[in-house]
Amino acid sequence: MERREFVASLVAGGCAGMCVDLTLFPLDTIKTRLQSQQGFYKAGGFRGIYAGVPSAAVGSFPNAAAFFVTYECTKSLLGAGGAVAAPHVAPVTHMLAASLGEIVACLIRVPTEVVKQRTQASPSSTTYHMLLATFREEGVRGLYRGFGSTVLRETLWSWRQGHTLYSWQAAVCGAFAGAVAAFVTTPLDVVKTRIMLAKAGSTTASGNIPVVLYDVWKSRGLTGLFAGSIPRMTFISVGGFIFLGAYEKVRRTLL
Repeated sequence: MERREFVASLVAGGCAGMCVDLTLFPLDTIKTRLQSQQGFYKAGGFRGIYAGVPSAAVGSFPNAAAFFVTYECTKSLLGAGGAVAAPHVAPVTHMLAASLGEIVACLIRVPTEVVKQRTQASPSSTTYHMLLATFREEGVRGLYRGFGSTVLRETLWSWRQGHTLYSWQAAVCGAFAGAVAAFVTTPLDVVKTRIMLAKAGSTTASGNIPVVLYDVWKSRGLTGLFAGSIPRMTFISVGGFIFLGAYEKVRRTLL
């Protein structure tokens, strides 16, 4: 990829990601409140549906950029020569590049996600006050609560989805595939939400994924494990079309 094309793709990806996050933010808020331990209505119901949006706006572009740069650079390095460059191992190259990309991106994504979700579940508070409260009570460590579950969720998602941008016709098929993948990974998303929203010092806050999964299963069964699956599936399916449209528009403008 030439430098100009690389920069255009980087900026277009960041802008498209921000466009999706801000346009479909209400769906994300509903999903978070459905997954919260306190329940949908106690977490705010349909009130303050844009609570936490500043955190999403600030983190969206750098998060997408961090993933894109890491993914493309890793893929280029792995494909530069040797056995890894062979066509039949391309899926392995993609998985390794995607995994590393998600780990790097999560260094930015997790702190913004923690603040965003806590504000979504407490709409009477503001993003700034929630950031200060988290930092004051738990320090930097609190901002990275749920890092492991987020990386696991995003990595599994990357492996299933791929990161090649397709035509509109293929995007229709991708929307269905994305909805299925979103549904399958919902329990991990529930775990991530529970860990991020848990009170400091609680068992859930420790971040033990199997323990949190079992706790949700024991208290709410399958309904709890797949809480928020419909808004999550809608977000990812519709978001795919918005992302592709915004990406192509920005990229064409820059090139």
